[in-house]
Amino acid sequence: MFKQCIVIICALVVSAVSPVMAYVSFSPDSQSFVVADKASGKVASIWVDSNASPGILLAAKNLQSDIYKVTGLTPVIVHDAQALSGQVIIIGERGAAAPVDRLFADGTLSIEENANQWEGYQLAHVQHPFDGVEQAWVISGFDRRGVIYGIYDLSEKMGVSPWYWWADVPVVQRDGVYITAGSQVSDAPKVKYRGIFLNDEAPALTNWTHEKFGGYNATFYRHVFELLLRSKANFLWPAMWNNAFADDDPQNMYLAHEMGIVMSTSHHEPMMRADKEWNRYGSGPWEYSTNPDKLYEFWVEGAKRYKDKDAIFTMGMRGQADTPMSEGENIGLLERIVADQREILAKHIDKPIDEIPQVWALYKEVQGFYERGMRVPDDVTLLWADDNFGNVRRLPTSDELGRQGGAGVYYHFDYVGGPRSYRWINTVPLGKVWEQMNLAWDYGADRIWITNVGDLKPMELPISFFLAQAWDPSAFDETSPASFTREWVRKQFNGQYTDEITRLLNTYTLHNGRRKPAAIAPDTYSVLNYNEASRISAELADAAALAEKIHADIDSAYRDSFFQLVGYPLWASQTMFELNHAQALNRLYAEQDRSTTNEMAAKVNGWFARDEQLRDAYHELRGGKWNHMMSQPHIGFVHWRNPPANLPPVVHTKALATPAVADMGVSVEGSRLYWPANEGQGKPLTLPTFTSFGESSRTVTVYNRQGKTFNWKAKTSHDWILVDKQGGALTAEEQVSVSIDWQKLPAGEHTGSVFVSGTGWGGASIDVVAVKPDLLQSPQPGDFIEGDGYIAANATSATILNGEAGEWRRVSLHGRTGAAMRTAVEPHALLDTGNAPALQFPLYFTSSGEFSLSLQLSPSLPFDAATGIQLAIALDDKLLGTVSLPEQSDKKAWEQGVLNNVKTLTSTLPVAKPGRYTLTVYGLTPGAVLQKVVVDTGDLKPSYLGPLERRYKL
Repeated sequence: MFKQCIVIICALVVSAVSPVMAYVSFSPDSQSFVVADKASGKVASIWVDSNASPGILLAAKNLQSDIYKVTGLTPVIVHDAQALSGQVIIIGERGAAAPVDRLFADGTLSIEENANQWEGYQLAHVQHPFDGVEQAWVISGFDRRGVIYGIYDLSEKMGVSPWYWWADVPVVQRDGVYITAGSQVSDAPKVKYRGIFLNDEAPALTNWTHEKFGGYNATFYRHVFELLLRSKANFLWPAMWNNAFADDDPQNMYLAHEMGIVMSTSHHEPMMRADKEWNRYGSGPWEYSTNPDKLYEFWVEGAKRYKDKDAIFTMGMRGQADTPMSEGENIGLLERIVADQREILAKHIDKPIDEIPQVWALYKEVQGFYERGMRVPDDVTLLWADDNFGNVRRLPTSDELGRQGGAGVYYHFDYVGGPRSYRWINTVPLGKVWEQMNLAWDYGADRIWITNVGDLKPMELPISFFLAQAWDPSAFDETSPASFTREWVRKQFNGQYTDEITRLLNTYTLHNGRRKPAAIAPDTYSVLNYNEASRISAELADAAALAEKIHADIDSAYRDSFFQLVGYPLWASQTMFELNHAQALNRLYAEQDRSTTNEMAAKVNGWFARDEQLRDAYHELRGGKWNHMMSQPHIGFVHWRNPPANLPPVVHTKALATPAVADMGVSVEGSRLYWPANEGQGKPLTLPTFTSFGESSRTVTVYNRQGKTFNWKAKTSHDWILVDKQGGALTAEEQVSVSIDWQKLPAGEHTGSVFVSGTGWGGASIDVVAVKPDLLQSPQPGDFIEGDGYIAANATSATILNGEAGEWRRVSLHGRTGAAMRTAVEPHALLDTGNAPALQFPLYFTSSGEFSLSLQLSPSLPFDAATGIQLAIALDDKLLGTVSLPEQSDKKAWEQGVLNNVKTLTSTLPVAKPGRYTLTVYGLTPGAVLQKVVVDTGDLKPSYLGPLERRYKL
């Protein structure tokens, strides 16, 4: 008769090799450890000490449930160590679980190198560990969280996603779960505290929480804590807008401690007291200069609450409601505040003060205190912050690396404030997250990584990535954003449509990274130049159609999770873009007096209704489980803060004559002018200049300004001007493509026209200019060639010349072009052109002159004050100088940079004669992320993204 198995889980630290090892199999062999097997009905039992940490006991209970979810078989949990027999899964913290300690004591198991440190765990398959025990799968850890992570590692590898509850990811049913014989895995985190901040949580999360749980209570937080632990995180700043974690439900702090979550309070809430608690219980002003006794007394309660619980005490003080201190830049006062807070901790917590975790959040103006010389004791962690838009402001210097308290980073996926709040959906491409947090790792900020996630949903993907990178930053590189996304998709959807879903996630995140939805306006993307808005529209439409198909075809069990994780954010992002796109066209059509003005107004209203439909569909999922979760207003911004509700956009409509008449209008690509109004203004209609290496065609639009069908004709002045349509009947509008027969033109500038006739007197004469250069030297395939008055090149298309002092490396899923090049240079280094890595761009000019060069970089901040972020530029062998990214103190440059997701550094290129040149961009410091290079040779048009790169082909 089969003997039940017991799973042993101990608190041990593990080696970095483990996360990639797939020790779980769903096909047995004769040597496999059987977790559960449907065919035989065999299922391993789980042993855990009855006196184990409550968090371990809860995780063991969850493992029991997870095995049932996967196989339909329920393991028995036993506590009697004398009853071990058969095949066993044993759970226990090293030093607190007798069977586990015996295995290490008798040499059956040896502790892996990193399985003997903070939160490390070790998983091992053991044959005949004890008399009567055939096999054991031992999960051991250095401490209780190490044990818990080991338990959930097994759960995830069995197919239970950390998002099984929060995103309704199905658990795949299996006939059996087996562990490969001889498997041994160990791991431990590289960043000590890894977590999230629930913030800006009203109305969405707050209304949802109150409806489902009655508020931010322990029932709610149990789900948050479990998600964190399954994601191998350990740290939380709780919701605080109108909430107080320990006061709203005193069970919150006890549950956090029991489950293993280290609690803290946000950057402006000192001493484990919530901001709102002062409103409830405080007396007098929130000003230490005038009310120190009451504030001191208020903070004492925080120390008492957490004297025996896992916590990090936030030190210092800001104004109430996340504002600067009213006392201004009073360094002496703030130093006194920190000293008094430490006095409180020393009095009320039975530990040496330097063993009580403390953090000073150098957020916004607080960083200025540090820069002007304020210091805190060496054991206090310095928590550096980003600029609220994902760009780290400051990282440790070489002198700061030896501090006992170390350093960390507070990051943002969500923010309320200028220049524009973003609180709705995910807008941060993973490449940006990796690149900035990799800098933090390289510069030694490894004590705390915490990110503001707003309402938690729908930030599932970036939360997963952030926490995974925090666990082991050294395992992530420039390719990880793309590979992580694909693997994450594979796991959540059981391998269904992996490539397609990955592409959809990348499409919407990169799109939102170009410009956050809340910051898109009708004039953001050009409807006149470079086919910009229509190109993005087509890209999003293709993705949206693919998402619709997958949503219909995917296994029905995955439909709800697909909607939450992929469909909604993609379709909602498309909706925000198209609403503004339609509004821009509605304005243009109204200016040009088109009859289709009303049609475009209807499209604006239709996209507004589409947004409501998507929200309602989200709220109706799973019988209303997620009601309120997508209720954050996001349409109608005119200021940094969101509107009170989604506000219908203003549209233009046009009254048409009755009975219907015909009245022709003509417009041209790149201009808001139209015929016949332009004639009254003395402004000719002119197509953008044709160049032999530029766009092959331009567009003329013939349209009806009223409602009755009419006939029109197009005639060219010269046979070298070609049109794809010469006339016909027209009710609404017709687009005519104009091109040039270059074989019929000699070198030089040529002028002609297209004449369009229809209704009324005369017709529209459209000027056509074509320029064919006289070249003495031929371009080479791959050259970035001048055409239409510009040269454009993506940074990733450059030739890379790396050296021993540093490299340019391609970062996936970063920047407005989808990938970017970053400088991989030693921290604190400042190179010169003799040893700096270089990007080379072969440029071919068809004209000469002093041309403006634009280097488009990610809007990173000079986080290293000693070096800044610098590049050098050369044309052929001539060094043209260096350029640097500006400080955050340049507020206008910063605002434009974070809204545009690019900062442009300019220089001048002296081009003496047409021909081939080599542009070289040297990376002199760490932290530079180059996206694109654009040279304006005289006719660069205004647009948001600029022209696409163009390379010469034979």
